[in-house]
Parts: sequence; C-alpha cells; structure tokens
Amino acid sequence: METIQMAVSTTASYSFIQPSRYSFPSNCNPTFSISCKSHKPTSSATNATKKSESAVIPHTAGPSSYSALSEPFQQTLGEQQPLHKTNKGGSVSGKKKRVFFLDVNPLCYEGSTYSLHSLARWLSLFLSQVTHSHPVIAVFDGERGSEHRRQLLPSYKAHRRKFTTHLSSSQRVSRGHFRKSHQVINDVLRKCNVPVIKVDGHEADDVVASLAGQALSKGFRVVIASPDKDFKQLISEDVQIVMPLPELQRWSFYTLRHYRDQYDCDPQSDLSLRCIVGDEVDGVPGIQHVVPSFGRKTALKLIKKHGSLENLLNAAAVRTVGRPYAQDALTKYADYLRRNYEVLALKRDLNVQLCDEWLVERDTLNDTIALSTFFKYLEESKELTCTGGPKHL
Repeated sequence: METIQMAVSTTASYSFIQPSRYSFPSNCNPTFSISCKSHKPTSSATNATKKSESAVIPHTAGPSSYSALSEPFQQTLGEQQPLHKTNKGGSVSGKKKRVFFLDVNPLCYEGSTYSLHSLARWLSLFLSQVTHSHPVIAVFDGERGSEHRRQLLPSYKAHRRKFTTHLSSSQRVSRGHFRKSHQVINDVLRKCNVPVIKVDGHEADDVVASLAGQALSKGFRVVIASPDKDFKQLISEDVQIVMPLPELQRWSFYTLRHYRDQYDCDPQSDLSLRCIVGDEVDGVPGIQHVVPSFGRKTALKLIKKHGSLENLLNAAAVRTVGRPYAQDALTKYADYLRRNYEVLALKRDLNVQLCDEWLVERDTLNDTIALSTFFKYLEESKELTCTGGPKHL
C-alpha cells in the first residue's frame, strides 16, 4: 500500500489512500508535493477461487431485493431498463465505461446515529451487487468542509450542530473517534482496491462534482452513490445516482427519466428551483419564509419559462414576469435568492485531479475476505463508541 499525503499550493490539503495494486504516478498533478511510504500488499492464495463470489452480507432480505441486480443498470426503482440505451441524440450511452463515486459520510449513519454497521452493510451490497469490477472512488467530507457555506448562511446545516450539542456525553462521537473510524474505513476500502480522497476545506459533494466533470470529459459515464439529494443537480444522460433504500435494504438507480417523472422538469432547473423553495434539511430558507404566497407551483412555472434563476431575476429587474406578489418578491429579495444559489450550488472546479489509474477495472479478489473481516471486527468491538476506540483490522 502507498499512503500519500499531499500538500497543495492552494489552501486545501489532500489525503489519498491509493489501492495496493496501483503505483501512484508522481506526475499525476505537478502542484502536489508527494511523500510515499510503501509496503508489499498482503494476499491470499485462496482468494483466487473466490473471485466470482459475492461479499458476505450478514443480514437477511427478501430475494426480490437482489435478484434483479445481476446487471446493475437494469435495476432502476424496481423497473427493468436495457443496459445499452439510445439517447435522443442517437448516441448509445450504455457502451460507455462507468465509474462510481461513493459518498462515504452519509452511509455511516442510521438516522442521526453514527454507525459503522450501517456503512458495512451498504458497502457490502454496493461492491457485490452494484459495481462489481467497475472502478470505484470513495470520497469523504474534508475538515471544515461546510465552513465557507456557513459564512454565507449561518443556518446552513445548523440543526446538525444543535443536535450534537443536546446529546449526552455518552451519546456523542468525539473528533478523535471520527479520525479512528476514518482509519478503519480507509483500511477496508484499500483492501477492496478503492482509492479514497478527502479535500480539507470542502464537502464531499463538491469533490465528487469536480471529479465527475473530469470523468465525463474522459468519456466515462458517472454514477454517484449517495442518499444526498444535492447531487440531483448533476443528473444527465451520462450522470446517474444510485441511492440506498433502507426500507428495502438495497441500492436503487435514479436516472434522468426518474427525475423528470418526479419533478416535471429537467435537472438543469433543480438548483434554481431549490433556491426559491429552500432546503429545510440543509437549513436553507426558501422565499416563502418572507413571502408565504410564493410557493413551489409558482416557482416551477417561472423557472420553466425563464430557464434559470439568474435569467428570472434579470428579467424581473426590467419587466413584469408574474403576479404582483411574485414580481415584488423577485425584485426585493434578489440578493437573498442569489445567496441561496451560492450556498446550494455544487462547486465543479476544485483544484483536484482525477488520475487515470483510478479508472481501470477494479480487482475484486479481496472483497469477500475484507468485508467479512470488517463485519467480524464490528461484532467483536461492539461498534465504535466514545468510551473505546477501534482496534486495528
């Protein structure tokens, strides 16, 4: 394994755990200063006989939850779709190679409870039933990742901080335990040949958005594994989301067609619409907090007509675009809405580079033993708590 710490000329710092089967090129990004420590990866002769086996999943679920997932892109919210699909423009997007981006942090929670058991279950299903040997890149939230958004909007994810302060000392997971659990997760992902990236000063959403754009430019089809609705603004013919469904104990694909059916608009309008109606989960207030009569129906109608929030605000500044209450709101609270846009928009231009070595077929030989060891470790350690740190795997 090579553990690589990178210092960048910008204010962000990067930490990568490179899979053992790859040698990390020093010219991957010339702005990086790289220090490497290597040792030979461990292997088992018995692993070769297990290449086609699925990872161990120590929980039960109905056979219908998994039987339709032999080809992962055929499973989209319970409906069958052909793997090779002809787009409206005539291109066959199914022939493109796929790369999966795994948003790790939200999978470490069951509701509001920090749980590595949750991560273990979803990771096992993800590698064995969804990605198979397609390349996977895992992304963590960086330290102080939400800070720049909180400076713009103090209420951004404020309820999460309030929730933490009301927990008893026995319920809280300390910063030290997060670091220790991060090491445990890194070790499991490394053994499964999944590179890990974390960019201090930025949330995982922004890192994924930046890397996804680079993957698209390299001719890949992107699949983002996350329950986070913020990624819906990235959906296109070549960008899909695969979401964990706790009630069904399986992953389910969410595509451009699903988005259009659900919202009656295109994903290009998603961000503009959320800026107007707000996002209660992330603590971003909508315009209805100051103009109660300005609801989603009005917002959707105006965004569909003008195409984007900026177009709508520019139009409202020079002419009447709707009823008096909507007109007044768009002119009086234009800065309010632009601030929401800056908070909710995913950054797609971070100074982080997608290396070609991450885009090759993933070696799955160690998956079964790595995940089985992870489950066994969690059972023996009785999960991570604030009274005892994790042991080494």
